Amino acid sequence: MANSSSFRLSLAGIMAAAILSSTAHAAPVEHKQAPGAMIASAAVVPPGSSLYFLSGATGSPIDPKDMESPDAFGDTEAQALSIFTKMKAQLADLGLTMGDVVKLTVFLVGDPKLGGKMDRDGMTRAYKKFFGTPEQPNLPTRSAFQIAGLARPQQLIEIEAIAAKGN
Repeated sequence: MANSSSFRLSLAGIMAAAILSSTAHAAPVEHKQAPGAMIASAAVVPPGSSLYFLSGATGSPIDPKDMESPDAFGDTEAQALSIFTKMKAQLADLGLTMGDVVKLTVFLVGDPKLGGKMDRDGMTRAYKKFFGTPEQPNLPTRSAFQIAGLARPQQLIEIEAIAAKGN
């Protein structure tokens, strides 16, 4: 009987070590890009990876003393640049980079200066400075929606993100 118990304990130890070693060395996150696309068609997050959910963020005012004027936060491109810059810093605080972002959800408000249409092009110009660059080639999956409004009437964009990193 003692041999049978020892065998079970040894087998349990081997299985535990195998499980721990497989999660300790998770495969890298894979960004699948369709040819010519600015976004990933899929992101594969392997078992053992950690997920990070970043709350939706809006741009900062151009002048912190002016939060009320119609142009206090700038146009969609300026606001997106502000958001991505803050996101990059937030990710760095977590030990991550923009290359670890696997999903963006973008909420765009119609710009009154564009007849109430969302400025997807302005958002894309800012996006291209952070994703798909020679320094940071990874592209996240992305969804973009036009919505009725955000917390402040001058805010034209909010972006939330999910990042993943193999452990």
